[in-house]
Amino acid sequence: MHDDDLVIVGAGPYGLSVAAHAAARGLDIRVFGQVMGSWQRMPPGMLLASEPWASDLSDPRGAHGLTAYAATCGVRAEHGVPLPVGLFAAYGEWFARRAVPVAVDPRTVASVEPREEGGFAVTTGDGEVFGARTVALAVGVLPFAEVPPQLRALMPHQVTHSCDHTDLARFAGRDVTVIGAGQGALETAVLLTEQGAHARVVARAPRLTWDAVPPSLHRPRLEAAGSPHSGLGCGWPNWLYARTPTLFRRLPGATREHLFATALGPAGAWWLRGRFEAVPDVRLGRGVLAAEPVGDRVRLILGGGSSEVPTVLETDHVIAATGFVPRLDRVGVLGEELREGLRTVGGSGAPEMSGHFESSHPGLFVAGLLTAPSYGPAMRFVYGAAYTAERLVRGVERRLRDRRLRGVPGARRRPADDRVPTGDRVPAENPVPAAD
Repeated sequence: MHDDDLVIVGAGPYGLSVAAHAAARGLDIRVFGQVMGSWQRMPPGMLLASEPWASDLSDPRGAHGLTAYAATCGVRAEHGVPLPVGLFAAYGEWFARRAVPVAVDPRTVASVEPREEGGFAVTTGDGEVFGARTVALAVGVLPFAEVPPQLRALMPHQVTHSCDHTDLARFAGRDVTVIGAGQGALETAVLLTEQGAHARVVARAPRLTWDAVPPSLHRPRLEAAGSPHSGLGCGWPNWLYARTPTLFRRLPGATREHLFATALGPAGAWWLRGRFEAVPDVRLGRGVLAAEPVGDRVRLILGGGSSEVPTVLETDHVIAATGFVPRLDRVGVLGEELREGLRTVGGSGAPEMSGHFESSHPGLFVAGLLTAPSYGPAMRFVYGAAYTAERLVRGVERRLRDRRLRGVPGARRRPADDRVPTGDRVPAENPVPAAD
């Protein structure tokens, strides 16, 4: 069996960026997955939450950015002007045709297993097996979709996750309760309302947070120094997360876990705020205590502080826009023995990464949300693809040169318990299917 230098599992922004850099370095690569699959599936009307200049896929020459693609469509990609998600999905397909010199195999990968002689056996859903000297997992966020345990028994008919929906028009005329306080929840509620549903938002947060209108890129130096622009938004904390992932990785594991769970909490995009006023029912400071079916409907028991009396409401359907939890036990493509053997960031359940995005199993590299507890919040966004692709491919080259290189030392194994969701600000590779 011929072994490819690198097999990339996933064809979303991270997978395509890694492929572009690897091919440019002369590596023999193979890429599996539906190109921009999750972005293609997002409901019509959704807009890109990140600035266009912070949403480029990465190629070594920087010749295939979003601005360049938008120009071919007669669209100006401007700061402060949100672009349709559909245009971004089409941009990813354009990038794949121009920056990735191999055809992307659209098949799903069923398993990645280490071989005794070294390298990996990569098996597709239809049973074909490929050899790989190294593997890069870029599986997106869909495998990590989080639904509160009180709701899981009613899935998938009466309860769904926000990333499950390709079109919200089917809810016209129905009562729909959206759980969450981030961009995914708020935009879903707005689109439901605009398409004729009676939308309701229920969130544990006592108030909604809205991003500020982004200031001009050309500001007086003193103003810019006080709140610098970054690919994750304005302000020094965002600038540090965006510009210094290497420093983030050197923090103690417990500190990284805390920052990952708390940084860039749920918030709505500034351009959505006016439209959100049309949502008729917003209940803040209320969490779901229990849920039960009542015929075709769902009865929710909501509670706030310990002194508050629980309230009951009935709804036709519940959409949980409750974020994503990056945990190895949700990566079904990896065999159990391989998953269990990987080192993790403290108790997060996410893999500990080397300085080149290599896991503790030699030759197994990871990109995207799974690396955020190692490298910080930038890896929750498309913006992190450039940093990842360059360093990951450098690590692949090192591994191919010297298989004796050791894995990541000193991290603890992952636990089996559930963890706190990251929130739903991840661009919904904001939903991404298992091979994306």
